Amino acid sequence: MQSIQPIIECVPNFSEGNDLAIINRITEAIQSVEGVKLLNVDPGKATNRTVVTFVGEPNAVIEAALRGIRKAGELIDMIKHRGEHPRMGATDVCPLIPVSGISMEETAAYARKLAQRVGEELDLPVYLYEEAQANKERSNLSVIRAGEYEGFFKKIRLPEWKPDFGPAEMDARRGATVIGARDFLVAYNVNLNTTSVRRANAIAFDVREAGRVKKINNKAALDEQGKPIVIPGSLRNVKAIGWFIEEYGIAQISMNLTNIGVTPVHVAFDEVCNKAAARGIRVTGSELVGLIPLQAMLDAGKYFLRKQQRSAGVSEKELIRIAIKSMGLDELGKFKPEERIIEYLLYSAEGAKLASLSLADFTDLTASESPAPGGGSVAACLGALGAALGTMVANLSAHKKGWDERWQEFSDWAEKGQQFKSELLKLVDEDTRAFNRIITALSMPKSSQEEKAARSNAIQEATHHAIEVPFRVMESAFGSMEMIRTMAVAGNPNSVSDAGVAALCARSAVMGAYLNVQINAKDYEDPEFVKTTLQKGKQIEEQACIKEKEILEIVHEKIRG
Repeated sequence: MQSIQPIIECVPNFSEGNDLAIINRITEAIQSVEGVKLLNVDPGKATNRTVVTFVGEPNAVIEAALRGIRKAGELIDMIKHRGEHPRMGATDVCPLIPVSGISMEETAAYARKLAQRVGEELDLPVYLYEEAQANKERSNLSVIRAGEYEGFFKKIRLPEWKPDFGPAEMDARRGATVIGARDFLVAYNVNLNTTSVRRANAIAFDVREAGRVKKINNKAALDEQGKPIVIPGSLRNVKAIGWFIEEYGIAQISMNLTNIGVTPVHVAFDEVCNKAAARGIRVTGSELVGLIPLQAMLDAGKYFLRKQQRSAGVSEKELIRIAIKSMGLDELGKFKPEERIIEYLLYSAEGAKLASLSLADFTDLTASESPAPGGGSVAACLGALGAALGTMVANLSAHKKGWDERWQEFSDWAEKGQQFKSELLKLVDEDTRAFNRIITALSMPKSSQEEKAARSNAIQEATHHAIEVPFRVMESAFGSMEMIRTMAVAGNPNSVSDAGVAALCARSAVMGAYLNVQINAKDYEDPEFVKTTLQKGKQIEEQACIKEKEILEIVHEKIRG
């Protein structure tokens, strides 16, 4: 099955916080790359530094970062720069952060790719840090930046401080830069039913990784070396303090979750609830500061449903709703997922025009004189409906009276069904986009030999994509049939006919998508690829028909009793 779209965040820090004209020209360079979305620009006058946040697919982010670093080097003169924040270059630091569909290891590889391009294409000294740096003796940003801009003219010549990429000579105007990969940081506050900062801090010390210094008779207890003994907190990769928010008249636990893979938001919330309750204090809700990855919200929704022993195989929208309500994210103000979840900011509803239509509008559009949406989108829609029906049976089974001990079994199947459904819904729109790519390629100019060659290449690339999309529909629709079969065999017997309809939809989706694979393959000029794809497609079609027949036999037998 197709994995989640890989998205990374980039947070470059530029050594200019006062001249908005310069800042705007840098962000314009970043935004000139298709596939990235600028999320935030935060200039600081005292620090004379601007923190920019943008997200996108990895290669687009790399290109946008390169353009931003290039423009900063053209516009910022480090000889004249003064500011309170430590710095060593026009682009002081440029971290990449995995958001979704990509591992830290893969993100670190992209950081090294960016660093190499900056060093070679911009002729700028570059140091790697955090997860992108293999040498852990020089992976800490503060250690690398020690000496700052003024001290680097000597430091850079030391053998142990030779840059990872670029010249081993300080650029007087642009300085040097640090590029790396680090974890996503979530700023998150938990609301308490108290005004006491002292009590809030006590809870913060209970949970934060750094914990608190052990005290005996109000004095710090020391170890054999004379150092204070520290009692660690219960949550790893969490920084926390207590404070009072006058605007709301409450105390909060303010946390930075520096690795939500280790301590997710929902785990931090529950742990604060437990520690607060132990001190006679109640958590009333929480507050997200800034943005959060989609997966973090989905994981939270599933976590709270599982605590109730209810199926977690519900829609993305419902999981987010459960997460918001369970953590009280809307206590202090309305929580709008479209404004707070990174993926929703990056991919607006414009990217899902067909899948977001009403059933009547989708049907009317299909019946119009427009050639798209066509059979490929309808096949994907059929597959999504089949997966949805199978998922419905799984959820009904998870909540069936007398089957309480089997909720986890059916919840697992429902989650798989939701994954197939989501993928197929995406392919409803992707098939039409693939068709439009071919139309765009066909309309390209063809006056000169160069134009003809470019047009031909574009047509072939678009055609390749137009073959791949319905093939993915085949794979996903067929993949859902095992879940559908299991529901016919072991699911709620009152819904066995629904499993049968689901099988019919899935098989029809496979066969319909295969027709699109075949017709698009006729225009593709790679006979080996075409042959292999058609053979695989035929096998999937045959297997889907066999599976459908098997499921329908089970269904008919159960209906007959």
